[in-house]
Amino acid sequence: MKVMQLLPELNSGGVERGTLEIARALVQAGHQSVVVSHGGRLVAELEAQGSKHCSLAIHKKALSSLWQIAPLRALIEKEQPDIVHVRSRVPAWLTHFALKGIPKATRPRLISTVHGFYSINRYSQIMTQAEKVIAVSDSVVDYITQNYKNCPPQDIVRIYRGIDAKAFPHGYMPPKHWQNQVWQDFPELKDKFLICLPGRITRLKGHETLITLMQQLKTQFPQAHAVVVGGADPKKVAYLDELKNTIQSKDLSDQITFVGHRSDIREWLAMSDLVLSLSNQAETFGRTVLEALSVGTPVVGWQRGGVAEILSQLYPQGLVAVDDQVTLLQKIQQHIQTLKQVAPVTQFSLDDMCQQTLALYEQITTSK
Repeated sequence: MKVMQLLPELNSGGVERGTLEIARALVQAGHQSVVVSHGGRLVAELEAQGSKHCSLAIHKKALSSLWQIAPLRALIEKEQPDIVHVRSRVPAWLTHFALKGIPKATRPRLISTVHGFYSINRYSQIMTQAEKVIAVSDSVVDYITQNYKNCPPQDIVRIYRGIDAKAFPHGYMPPKHWQNQVWQDFPELKDKFLICLPGRITRLKGHETLITLMQQLKTQFPQAHAVVVGGADPKKVAYLDELKNTIQSKDLSDQITFVGHRSDIREWLAMSDLVLSLSNQAETFGRTVLEALSVGTPVVGWQRGGVAEILSQLYPQGLVAVDDQVTLLQKIQQHIQTLKQVAPVTQFSLDDMCQQTLALYEQITTSK
């Protein structure tokens, strides 16, 4: 088989990581893998794994992107993939128009993956107009069936995203030299009960809730210290400044540390005593929650979306009804007072995700 995946860019994020994982699985299984994007820092890794990358400006939500339809059609005709797999709305629309100009007899089969709870409109509907629509969680299946009646239920295939358990082994502890470097860079973290909030600096991740929690914990549990692991892109710097000003005004500068964008997320999750998932909106999956549980760190989070699906199966005692601030505080206090154990994770594996996706590819290429 030859599979062409399309996404806006290859910099960082769950969509990008999933694309690389499927590309690698295709190559390892003896298939051909082509990825089309505007490029980015993950291109080198993609190509090193044996995939071909084709650079095309399919990343902008702008009318000017329509100029890419003809080049994309030419690329598809040149590469002749058996399957085109779209992972984002702009590439999906461009692919939709590109395929219309290719005779039906030589047209590749079309698959999409719905990675997000997109705004419900005609623009987003394109993600449900493929022959098979992959949903990354049961929450996404519900979102599609409730909002896009044009998509037959039998065409929706739930394939959970997965992680490599070998990369996040149960009981993992960061090496001593890494810990020593952290104590050097952030001495305020040493000998503290570390509460980690991972994720980019945006208004969606629940940083205000974290600040309120630390204010409530300060007197009774002075050993509690929050670590925010995630960077702020240039557009979000003002929000980061706003958060830091709030922290300073509440006299919490000694209780909350921002460590910025990190590529060593596994180490931070493993070193933390508790990880929080406090997003203001439901997440489609919740990869970081799964990674934390995989290394054995307890997670407390809101009961919605993909995070609720993961926690209900792996660590149900970490579930909190959405916006129930009283129970949230109580759960965190309980974790500080008593060490909690997380059982080894055997579900949501990367192998399962790859095998199910490749099986779907094979099924669609052999069907009429």
